Amino acid sequence: MENKRKMQLAMQMGSGYGIDQGAWRMPHADPAVYMNMDKLVEFAEIAERGKIQMIFFADTPGLTNDLNNQPPQSPMDPIIAMTAMARETERIGFVSTVSTTFNYPYNVARQLKALDVISNGRIGVNFVTTSHPVAALNYGDKIPSRKERYEKTHEFIQIVQALWGSWGEDALLMDAKNGKFADMDKIQPVNIAGYHFQSQGPLPIPPSKQGQPVIFTAGGSEETLKILGRYANGLYTNPYDSKTASGYREIFRKGAKRFGRNPNEIKVFPGIIPSIAPTKEEALERRRQLDRNTDLRGKLQYLGSMIGLSLSYNQIDQPVPKEMLEHAYANSQDPRSSYALELVKTGITIRDVLAHGVINYHPVIVGTAEEVADFMEDWFLKGACDGFAIQPDVSFDGISDFVDQVIPILQERGLFHEDYEGTTLREHMEIPYQYGSME
Repeated sequence: MENKRKMQLAMQMGSGYGIDQGAWRMPHADPAVYMNMDKLVEFAEIAERGKIQMIFFADTPGLTNDLNNQPPQSPMDPIIAMTAMARETERIGFVSTVSTTFNYPYNVARQLKALDVISNGRIGVNFVTTSHPVAALNYGDKIPSRKERYEKTHEFIQIVQALWGSWGEDALLMDAKNGKFADMDKIQPVNIAGYHFQSQGPLPIPPSKQGQPVIFTAGGSEETLKILGRYANGLYTNPYDSKTASGYREIFRKGAKRFGRNPNEIKVFPGIIPSIAPTKEEALERRRQLDRNTDLRGKLQYLGSMIGLSLSYNQIDQPVPKEMLEHAYANSQDPRSSYALELVKTGITIRDVLAHGVINYHPVIVGTAEEVADFMEDWFLKGACDGFAIQPDVSFDGISDFVDQVIPILQERGLFHEDYEGTTLREHMEIPYQYGSME
């Protein structure tokens, strides 16, 4: 029997290379993709061919990694990238991460609503706080306390939503014959003055086909839950196993009820990293090749901390010695440690343990397209998520491999739709039209 509930997918784009640090050096990679909008557009077209609901851009307002041996982790500017991609696609949605710590609500509301209008209602925004010192220095500011950052976020989103709704839905007349462009009685200031932000408005932009952009947030804290429950329809998370993911999703859905929301309007997207190849061994070799493109010393040290051992780089092509294994244990502070220890105890080399992606930020699925689909089906049917944020290890072939190999399997199993049901991001996500604040 066909599964009635369908998973939703977001393809994470980053700076265009892929989630792995060594992706830019892989065969057929374009080292200049960071500056190549045509290539990003091509990726978006491939994702749209696969009927993927949205493309997601993570972003940090600052340079956070060493460019001596790897490219930037974030795009030059996600809004610019999304504009270029939206102009060359028709259905797929686009979500940009935006900091509520180092921005002004009016600027953000204006940019995103304008892009939502010109894309015919395909835009979303992932509102996050920022605590990176580099970002603070870029804005000549200091990092606010955690309490202040989340206070600012609530004010920020409330003002943004008010501005989005400040142009009445039937205010636009465009009556050239009688010289009446719009009804100014229905385009009103918002006049909001909070402790951190103030804005007069109105925003001189009419509603899009979906009303206004879809709001997302990320994380799993109590503060995140309050933002999700009050304002958002989407959540990006990073659990490492389906049991934890299921528990989180249930908490988020109950939290939505606390704020008078329908929990079915909250969609939870854990991140996963597929490394796809015709066989498991070929997928592992792909991971080894990625690792050869980076310095593994830091990863090796981190692996040691996960299993309570001091590991030497000289040991990397050998299994952990049996006499050392007797003292190994899973670090209770890191949920990835149990899996790392399990792999170490199988007797494979330390390099191969790392190749399995045990210290990555999200679960890494190393194997065939069938194995990737199996993983996704297992989590989805257990109620661990509403879909996934797909983070290809290497964008240059990883996006097309996922679209051409994994998606047909998911469709055959009745887990993913055959085509877009509508034209807007809200329709893709099966959430209601919204214009202005929910309150």
